[in-house]
Amino acid sequence: MSTEIEKLNCLIIGSGPAGYTAAIYAARADLKPVMYTGLEPGGQLTTTTDVENFPGYPEGIGGPEMMEQLKAQAERFGTDVRFGLATGVEFSDKPGDYHKVIIDDNKEIHARTVIISTGASAKYLGLESEKRLMGSGVSACAVCDGFFYKGQDVAIVGAGDTAAEEATYLAKLCTKVHMIVRRDEMRASKAMQKRVFNTPNIEVHWNSETEEVLGEQTVEGIRIRNNQTGDTSELKVTGFFVAIGHKPNTDIFKGQLEMNEVGYLFTDPKTTKTVKPGVFASGDAMDPHYRQAVTAAGTGCMAALDAERYLAEIEDLVEETA
Repeated sequence: MSTEIEKLNCLIIGSGPAGYTAAIYAARADLKPVMYTGLEPGGQLTTTTDVENFPGYPEGIGGPEMMEQLKAQAERFGTDVRFGLATGVEFSDKPGDYHKVIIDDNKEIHARTVIISTGASAKYLGLESEKRLMGSGVSACAVCDGFFYKGQDVAIVGAGDTAAEEATYLAKLCTKVHMIVRRDEMRASKAMQKRVFNTPNIEVHWNSETEEVLGEQTVEGIRIRNNQTGDTSELKVTGFFVAIGHKPNTDIFKGQLEMNEVGYLFTDPKTTKTVKPGVFASGDAMDPHYRQAVTAAGTGCMAALDAERYLAEIEDLVEETA
């Protein structure tokens, strides 16, 4: 562990739309923010080829390019963007105190405010072909990418509310939606199941598991296996959507912050404030519902404004007690 301790007004953990937006606002407020990007600078959007639903890009933009532009904008206003991973935290309960954050197991930072924008990672099946065709027909976000498959046949894996919701969303755009369900029943709510069953162009394949995503450069189909009979079959599809859940990247905050059973951080209603004074959560680390770039950016803005107001409040507190 380095013996040198760096003291900051504002530390941002994680990048992506939430982190970079927080950085833009914090830097413009002269908080002199330092950002550690995490091991995947730019977050989930760096694995997306085209982003067409973010305001301000009428022709769309590549995910990696968009993240580079957000980074450049944050740096333009003075954000110190560093590559590194937060590996430990010790948050104080006392307003005005510094919070301790360990970076890469060897650097100690003390920050008056900490903005968490560590995001979430989509869960995948773990197939080699799935990984190889990521962004070339394989997606974990139907709302983000469904438009590209308008009038085509697609498949979606999952049996919960998210899978059912995304299947019905895709059904409005696509000719046929194959829904791959591992068991002989769905975990989705009865209302969501009813919606699936009442949509004529959704075909549910029960007791089925995906063995392989087919195609060399882009998705051309999938091979599924019935786990009761052992029979295999191939479905011709151009898009393969995985909706088996997300895992928030919040493990290092266990025991420090309140979170639900999955790991999404709790914040005060209509704010980004966590239970620790001066610690704020934004983006997919605290949002289990929307998980969109534009909503993540919005909460990043909120977190920076909350941090700015918090710093002003503790300055006033210090003056009153002086």
